[in-house]
Amino acid sequence: MQPRVFITRTIAQLALRRIADVCQVDVWDGEMPPPNAILADRVQGVDGILSMITDRIDSTVMNAAGAQLKVISNMAVGYNNVDVATAHARGIAVGNTPGVLTDATADLTMALLLAAARRIPESIDYVRSGEWRTWHPEQLLGRDLAGASLGIVGFGRIGQAVAKRARAFGMSIFACSPSLTADAAALHGVTLCDLTTLLKTADFVSLHTPLNKETMHLINLDTLALMKPGAILINTSRGKVVDQAALYTALSTSMIGGAALDVTDPEPMRDDDPLLMLNNVLVLPHIGSATHQTRERMALIAADNLIAGVTGKELPHRV
Repeated sequence: MQPRVFITRTIAQLALRRIADVCQVDVWDGEMPPPNAILADRVQGVDGILSMITDRIDSTVMNAAGAQLKVISNMAVGYNNVDVATAHARGIAVGNTPGVLTDATADLTMALLLAAARRIPESIDYVRSGEWRTWHPEQLLGRDLAGASLGIVGFGRIGQAVAKRARAFGMSIFACSPSLTADAAALHGVTLCDLTTLLKTADFVSLHTPLNKETMHLINLDTLALMKPGAILINTSRGKVVDQAALYTALSTSMIGGAALDVTDPEPMRDDDPLLMLNNVLVLPHIGSATHQTRERMALIAADNLIAGVTGKELPHRV
């Protein structure tokens, strides 16, 4: 009998076909994530779950699945949505999709940096609202990237890819990361420093840390107060790395110059969130990995993790 698996959202057809060659597949095809009750119902008796970052896979879900559950394959680099400790205690393998979204996320980081620096969303609104009547030497002035300093908080794959792109724009780059050495920083053309120095020095600060106890609200009122008055904060890591109430205070009082966010807390952001009322903040709906090529590669890696887990093999990418 083929292993049974549940996939919590429709994914790339190539990945679905790969899974269907080996498994009995049940796919939730709704636009929104499956509600908790439906998730618990649909996982009953399955050998594997392919989940998204929007699905909370905790002990309740694992209990509902049953003792035969062998693998949870998360289609994301992060896995904060999965209770990994409980899964491991039960002998359930957990997989993720590292590395594959590095370039897409680094590209989006630079897009956010450019959009905030050159006030692109404001300029688009300016044209569409009919305000554009002439050219003026003081109209919608932004910031140069060439000669500016970029502080990268977290210097893993994505942070390194951002540094590579930023060098091409003529930026000087500072990096703060627990595992980064001065020699390694020099090889990447960046200056190693502590967080305080980075925040005081950088014209732009880009966040690329994982979310854990140490990085929860790493950017708060105290750390925001260290930044330059005109500095711009970019976050493509996880929403909870930033205390959004503190960020609103910093932006609304001109403590810092602006922010560009691809991740928020919560996601999706509420329609009445005060940050959306400010014209010096840019918010995207978590599209860091949203390219056709990247999402297909993520789905294929998640499929390979799932298939390996249900067939008793080592996961290619195990948490």
